[in-house]
Amino acid sequence: MKRLLVICGATATGKSALAVGCAGALCSEVISADSQLIYEGLNIGTAKPTAEEMRGIVHHMIDIIPPTEKFSVSEYEGRALPIVERLLSEGRTPVICGGTGFYINSLLYKLGYGKTGSDDAVRKKYEEFLAREGKERLFAELERVDPESATVLHLNDTKRVIRALEIFEVTGRKKSEQKDELIPRYNYTAVAVDYPREELYRRIDCRVDEMFACGLVDEVRGLMRRGIDTNFMCFQAIGYKEVCEGLKNGLNDSTMRNIIKQNTRHYAKRQLTFFKKLQNIHWLKPQEATADKVLEILNDGQ
Repeated sequence: MKRLLVICGATATGKSALAVGCAGALCSEVISADSQLIYEGLNIGTAKPTAEEMRGIVHHMIDIIPPTEKFSVSEYEGRALPIVERLLSEGRTPVICGGTGFYINSLLYKLGYGKTGSDDAVRKKYEEFLAREGKERLFAELERVDPESATVLHLNDTKRVIRALEIFEVTGRKKSEQKDELIPRYNYTAVAVDYPREELYRRIDCRVDEMFACGLVDEVRGLMRRGIDTNFMCFQAIGYKEVCEGLKNGLNDSTMRNIIKQNTRHYAKRQLTFFKKLQNIHWLKPQEATADKVLEILNDGQ
């Protein structure tokens, strides 16, 4: 089978720089798997790589839609898969880089949901609930009835959240208790950097401090002046949501900063839970996180 290289893991672990180094060594290109890098104008809060940091390596799936638009995992799959196929047809190894697990899985696997049939009436009920109450309330309902599935799904992935709720209502059993069918599209090797928890939290804190120093609050103000707020999908990103709400409620920078740090730590824990279940993943110590080491692992897997 054709092989992909996946650089994944928690936020603030140096994925982007490692992916650039690997893509350069492989004479390939990077395909971002980050649900916030897709938005134009969201730069500071997403730690979007600069042209200098990309070092001449072609990057895909960054700045592809305006912040006013919604974007689903199926749309990501539809845009990113042809790029993967093109690179493979050219004899190159695509480098998938990001921390959005459901984006990565959409490329690696054709996802199924066991043998549970669909129920149009139940699905319509939850679609109407989503339209009426919003995705946060929908996701909260999934957390209530099937917390295990909630750890591997994202609140923005409303299609799969609704499907999990549908399975529970139709069968009386959690989706997490049923065998999903994962049909591999490609052979792949995945790597992630495994920082000790306290060191990871320190890196997160430093990143948040740097975002504020670089003008995160002004970036959010500029977007709000364009009419963008937490009603838009893009502002569900950690950093943007907290600053937006903080500005509306008169919070100072220090308070917003601490809330973002805490929420980012919680998000990193969810990412680690997700990726520890990913097959063919190699966890590197921080001192091992070099392109040479990754290529060694990649070659050993062929």
